[in-house]
Amino acid sequence: MFKYTIPHLLRWIFPNYTWKVKTSKKVVYFTFDDGPHPEITNWVLKQLAVYNAKATFFMVGENIVKHPEIFEQVKQKGHQIGNHTFNHLKGWKTNNESYFQNMERCQQLTKNNLFRPPYGRIKNSQAKHISKTHQIIMWNRLSRDYDINLNIQESLKVMKLLPANGAIFVFHDSEKAFKNLQIILPQLLQFYSEEGYVFERI
Repeated sequence: MFKYTIPHLLRWIFPNYTWKVKTSKKVVYFTFDDGPHPEITNWVLKQLAVYNAKATFFMVGENIVKHPEIFEQVKQKGHQIGNHTFNHLKGWKTNNESYFQNMERCQQLTKNNLFRPPYGRIKNSQAKHISKTHQIIMWNRLSRDYDINLNIQESLKVMKLLPANGAIFVFHDSEKAFKNLQIILPQLLQFYSEEGYVFERI
């Protein structure tokens, strides 16, 4: 189960990260990493529209440059955009100066205060600096849609745990995840809609 959720210990060790949204309301937050992608992001937008759902897309800068029309479309549909670095850097393996420069390069495109470190891996020194200007958004439910050996039923079981008030879910609008995403996302949208939840952007 822990491979789909975040242990409470991590939330205690890193309290300045946003792991979930504190609320008593039936609200969930679907987030999508690594886009935009011309076909997959468009497919996601269509799925969300069926349920009048809003979401947050943590985009990679180089993909925004490749697909500016999709970037604009996501914004026009009323969804939120977040910074996911320009080249999807792993913070643990990148020196601080390079990491900050890469993030800032993406920031010139995203222009907001939400940041999610790729792979969820970021040094404390990097997080301390970035948190001065940005809200670092993590998650408490990880679909693992990128896993080619994913047990989809196991993933769905955990993703459907109730109550889910304020839960932040992670999906990926990427080629690697698309096969699993096509099964998982429609089912979760339907499930939470039927349970009376609304889908909001962070």
